[in-house]
Amino acid sequence: MASELPRIHGMQRSFSRFIHAGTEAAASLFLKTGNFILKPPMRTSTRKRSRIAPPARKRSGKKLRGAPAAPKMGAAGLLAAAPKSRFPAKLKPMLATLVDKPVEGPGWIYEVKWDGYRALAFSHKGKVELVSRNEKSFDKKFYPVHEAVKQLGLDAVLDGEIVVAGDTGISSFGGLQNWRSEADGELLYYVFDVLWLDGKDLTQLPLWQRKIILHSVIPPNGTVRFSKSFEEEGQEFFSIAAKLGLEGIIAKKAGGLYHPGKRTTEWLKIKANKRQEVVIGGYTNNEGSSKLFSALLVGVFENGELVYTGKIGTGFNVRTQQELMEKFKKLKTKKCPFSFVPDINKPSRFRPDPPQATATWLTPELVCEVSYAELTSDGVMRHPSFEGLRMDKNAHEVKLETETPAEEVLKQDKRIAEKKIVTPGGKKERRTLLNPSEETQVKIINGHELKFTNLSKIFWPKEKVTKRDVINYYYQAAPFILPYLKDRPQTLNRHPHGITGESFYQKDVTGKAPGWIETFLYHSEADERDKHFLVATDEASLLYMASLGCIELNPWSSRAQKPDHPDWCIIDLDPDKNPFEQVIKAAQVTKSVLDSLGVPAYCKTSGSTGLHIYIPLGAKYTYEQSKELGRAIVKLVHKEIPEFTSIERLTSKRKGKLYLDFLQNRPQATVAAPYSLRPKPGAPVSMPLHWDEVKSGLKMTDHNIFNAIARLKETGDLFKPVIGKGIDLEKVMKRFS
Repeated sequence: MASELPRIHGMQRSFSRFIHAGTEAAASLFLKTGNFILKPPMRTSTRKRSRIAPPARKRSGKKLRGAPAAPKMGAAGLLAAAPKSRFPAKLKPMLATLVDKPVEGPGWIYEVKWDGYRALAFSHKGKVELVSRNEKSFDKKFYPVHEAVKQLGLDAVLDGEIVVAGDTGISSFGGLQNWRSEADGELLYYVFDVLWLDGKDLTQLPLWQRKIILHSVIPPNGTVRFSKSFEEEGQEFFSIAAKLGLEGIIAKKAGGLYHPGKRTTEWLKIKANKRQEVVIGGYTNNEGSSKLFSALLVGVFENGELVYTGKIGTGFNVRTQQELMEKFKKLKTKKCPFSFVPDINKPSRFRPDPPQATATWLTPELVCEVSYAELTSDGVMRHPSFEGLRMDKNAHEVKLETETPAEEVLKQDKRIAEKKIVTPGGKKERRTLLNPSEETQVKIINGHELKFTNLSKIFWPKEKVTKRDVINYYYQAAPFILPYLKDRPQTLNRHPHGITGESFYQKDVTGKAPGWIETFLYHSEADERDKHFLVATDEASLLYMASLGCIELNPWSSRAQKPDHPDWCIIDLDPDKNPFEQVIKAAQVTKSVLDSLGVPAYCKTSGSTGLHIYIPLGAKYTYEQSKELGRAIVKLVHKEIPEFTSIERLTSKRKGKLYLDFLQNRPQATVAAPYSLRPKPGAPVSMPLHWDEVKSGLKMTDHNIFNAIARLKETGDLFKPVIGKGIDLEKVMKRFS
C-alpha cells in the first residue's frame, strides 16, 4: 500500500527519504542520527487559507529502493485531497493497546509516551474547547493551554497530551496533578495528531500524511508543540526512553487511519516503569474483601528507620498471595515498623471515599521488588506493582535508589543527546501565581502557607482589575521590587474594597500578623506604648501585604538594621494644579543641577501626579544629612525655575506652584516603592525611567498593571544603582560652594 512504510534496514534509512520519493515538501521530514524530526514549516501568511505552504517544486533524484509511490504534493496538496466534512462537535480519542515489549518490523514509527492528561482541542470560529478522554472540560483547569490554542487561530481538531515539563523536558505527572497556576510549572500541550482541519476530515488519511499536515500548522517552541516521531528499532528506542526516565513509548503504524473512540493494535503503548527494592512492613485488608490481603505496606531504610513509600495493591495472583501469607505468619507484630504510622485510609483526588482497611504489621525482614511510575513529592510511589520477592537481599540494606538526572544521562551519552527525544526547557519566565477561576487559593511561598481569598473582588471598577490581578502582578514583579522592600519597615496603605472603597493606613501590626512575619519595634509617643511595623523580608511577606489589600507599597528609606541611615535621598516633584509638562521640566532642571554637582540621580514616575528623583546614599549618612542635601538641591532648582516652583512647606504659601519636596527625607516618611501599583485610575505603576524618557509627551498612565511586566522583561531594573555604594556627601557639599 502507498500509505505503508517500507522495511527499515538500520537507522540510516529515513522516513524522510521514503516520502522524498514523491515530493520536496514531504521531504521536510528527515532522519537525523536515528530519529526523524520535522523541519520548521514554510509559512506564507497568517490568513486562514495560507497556513499551509503551497506544494514545492519537485526535486530530482533517485527513488528509494522499496519505497511505495507517494503523492506528488506537500501539506497543502494532502489537505486539498482529503474529504470534506463539517466541523465535528464531538469526537473521542483513538486509544492504544498496552503491550509488554516494543514491536519490531516494517511500518512502525515511535513517539514519546507523555506522562500527562490526554486532551482533544476543538478550535472553530474563534471558540476553543479542551476536552478530556471522559469528555470533561479542561478549559479553566489548564487555562494557559486553552489560551495558547486560541492564539493559533486554527479551524481544527487536535489530539495531544497536556503535561508539566521540567527543566530537562521530561514530563511529571505529579507536577501536573498539583498544577493550579502558572507558578506551579510550565504547561505544554504536545500535539501528535490532527483529525479535522479547514473543513476536511483527516481521520481517513494515513498517519504519515496527517503528521505532515499537522507539522505545517504548529509553530515551534510555544505552549502548543508538535510531538516528534522517531524511526528506530523498537527495542533501542524503548531503552533510550527508559534511560531518560520517560513513562514509556508509543508505537504507531505509519499507514494507519484514525479510529475515534476505539482501542486498536495500530497504536501500541509500552510502559517503561521504574524499579525499586522495598521492605514489606505490613499488609491491609479492605472491609468486605474476600482477598487474603488487599495491599502490601512497604518502605525503605533511611538512617536506620523504615520510611513508608506506599501501598502495593497489584501484581499478585491468588497463588502469590497464598505464598506470601505463609511467609507472613511468623513475622506478625503489634508494633508498626515504619518511622510513622501511615494513613492507610487516606482519600485521594481520584478516590475520595476509599474502602476502610485495617493493617497487620510485620517485622521488616522480607524484601520485594516493585515497578512504579514515579515518586510523589512526599516520597510515595505512584502506580506500584508487585514484581516478586528478593530472597537475595538483606532488608536493612534496602535504600531508595537515586536516579541519575536526565541532563546527566544526556551529557554522558552522545547517542541519546543527538536524538533530541526531549527538548530541555528554555529560560523560565515568571508568570501568574493564581489561576483565573478559584475564588480562594492556598499557596506555599518561601515555606509559608498563604491563603488568598475574595480574589474576584473588583479593585479598579472601570478597568475591571481584581484583587487576583494585583496579587499576580506583585508575584511577577517580585524580583524587581523586593530589593526596595527587603528589611524595610512598611507603612501599610490598605484598600480592602478597591480604589473607590474606604482605605486606611496601618503602621502597628502587633498581634495581627502571622508569627513568621518580621516586625520592627518602635515607641509611639502619642499612645505611650510600643508598636510594631511590618518588615518585608521576602516574596511571602510581599504577597501577604498584597493579600491585605495593599495596592501600593510604602517602605522606609532605611533598613531595620540601620534605621537612622537611609539608602537614598528623595526629591519629590509634587504638582498642585501644574500641567505635567512643568513637572517634566522641573525634573530635567534637577538632573542638570545634579549633573553639575557630579551627583548620580535616577527618576521614576510617582504613579500619581509627580516624579520622584532618587540619589544613592549607601546608608552612610543620617536622615538629617539626607534632608539637608535635599534642601540644598531644591534651592538650586527653584532658583532656575522660580516662576512655577516653590519650596514653601505650607500649601497656602505655594500659590498653586509645583512643590519641590525634600522633607520626605525624614524618619518613618514613605513614598511608593519603585514598581509599586498606585490606587489611581488606570492602575498606574510607579515606574523607573531612562532619563531620555523624561521628556515632553510622558504621561503617568504610560506605565500600568497591564504593560509593566513586559517593560521590566525588556529593560530590567533601571533603579539598581540606587541601592549601590552611594555618593561621597562631603565632596558633594563642597561643590555647592
